[in-house]
Amino acid sequence: MPWLRPPGVREFGLTDALVLTAEMATPENTSRFGFWLGRDAPGPIRRSGFYGDSVELRNPARFVGDETLDITVATVHPRPLQITWLERHALHTQTFIPLGGKPFVLVLAPPTDGDMPDLQQAKALLFDGSAGLALHLGTWHEFPLALLPATTVAVLVRKDTMRDLAQIEGNEAFGPDLDKKDIVARTGRGIRVVLG
Repeated sequence: MPWLRPPGVREFGLTDALVLTAEMATPENTSRFGFWLGRDAPGPIRRSGFYGDSVELRNPARFVGDETLDITVATVHPRPLQITWLERHALHTQTFIPLGGKPFVLVLAPPTDGDMPDLQQAKALLFDGSAGLALHLGTWHEFPLALLPATTVAVLVRKDTMRDLAQIEGNEAFGPDLDKKDIVARTGRGIRVVLG
């Protein structure tokens, strides 16, 4: 598989990094982080009254959003497989949907009651480009890590979250929905992803 060794990705500089080996994402291993969005999404299949058996419909996610929701199309290029920040959202279920079938890695940690993610529960999940994920409220995550140039992902995100991301304070960002932490500054450890 040509995307297992992306060209031009340098090694992470921290010596005390938490190293995560990327696992293939599945409906089962993503369930504690969000709702699987793919052909094999869990849930009953409904049929269209107009199209019969030619259209299968599922509702795999409990989507949370409001009138500030926006659809962004992000083109992501390979960068070092290292994580400096993790963020979470309180007011919407941010969603990543691949366009074009290119793989990407998501680093995820389950929601916490405190103000920091539990790095010991973090996972690196490799999406093959055929399915996406609608995150649970509060799931800690980093923006998708592309493994090939010009990887395109549709992102469902609040407009005010995008504004909050532009208001950087001490290498972090905050807002009513956004909590973006510099885990390296706060813990002395980043996360490095290794592809299997």
